[in-house]
Amino acid sequence: PLTPHRDSTQTEHGFVSLFPAPDGNPGAVWLDGREMTGGEGKHGGGNMTLRYVSLPRDGDPSGGVVLDEKVCECCQTSAAVTSEGPIVVYRDRLEGEVRDISVVRWSDDRWSSPQTVSRDGWTINGCPVNGPAIDASGSRVAVSWFTAAGDTPRVKIAFSRDAGATFDGPIVVDDGSPSGRVDIVLLDDGSAMVSWLERVAGGGELRARQVWMDGRLAPSMTIAPSGTARSSGFPRMVRSGEKIVFAWTGDGVRTAVRSLP
Repeated sequence: PLTPHRDSTQTEHGFVSLFPAPDGNPGAVWLDGREMTGGEGKHGGGNMTLRYVSLPRDGDPSGGVVLDEKVCECCQTSAAVTSEGPIVVYRDRLEGEVRDISVVRWSDDRWSSPQTVSRDGWTINGCPVNGPAIDASGSRVAVSWFTAAGDTPRVKIAFSRDAGATFDGPIVVDDGSPSGRVDIVLLDDGSAMVSWLERVAGGGELRARQVWMDGRLAPSMTIAPSGTARSSGFPRMVRSGEKIVFAWTGDGVRTAVRSLP
C-alpha cells in the first residue's frame, strides 16, 4: 500500500475517486483537509481542498495538483474518463455557503478551472454528505446530484455533449420526495439510468429511472425497500452487458440485477 498525500497533518483525507490518469497510471482525487485547523471533532479557519495525484506502480505519487481550493467538506467525489481525458465531479463550496455541483476536467494537457454544472443556489451552512455521480462515454457525459435549494429536495441530471465543457439545463428525475444518494450509468442510446433513494411512508425505496437528453423520463422503477438515514449508505449500480447490477446497504449488503429496457 501507499499513501497518495505526503502531508503529516491529522486531518481528513478521504472520499477518494480513482481513474486512469492522462499519463497512463492510476489517478486519484480526494478531499484533503491539510489546510484546516482545530481540535478533534471541529473545523478551524482553513478550507477543505480537492487534490489530485498520479500513482506510478514503481515510485512516489507525482503531478500533485490542487484542483479546487475550497470544497464541501464531506460529500463524496466521482470521476469518469471522456474522449478528452478525465473529468471529476464534486460538491463545491462557493461564496455565501452555496453548495452546488462543480466539475474539473483534463483538457489541453492540464486541469481546467472549476466549472459549476447547474446554479441551483443551495445555501446550507454545513455539509449534507450527499455527493454527485458521473459517467462518460466518448464526448457524452452525464452528472446526477441531489439539491435542496429553496427547501425543496430534488434529484437532478445534466448531460454534456462536449466532454464536460458545457452542460445542458438540469432535468428533475425524482418522484417528489427524494433523499438523494445518487448514482448514474450512461446507456448506448444516449440516455442514462439514474438511481436514488426516495422517501415513502414508513421509510424509503431505492428507485431508478431512464432519462433521455431531450428531457423524456421513463416511469421510475422500485428496486428495493430501503431506509433513508445515513446508515442506509450510498447505493451503487454498474452496467454488465445488457443488465444493470444494483448494490445497497440493507440487512447486510444486498444486490439486484435488472435487464436494460
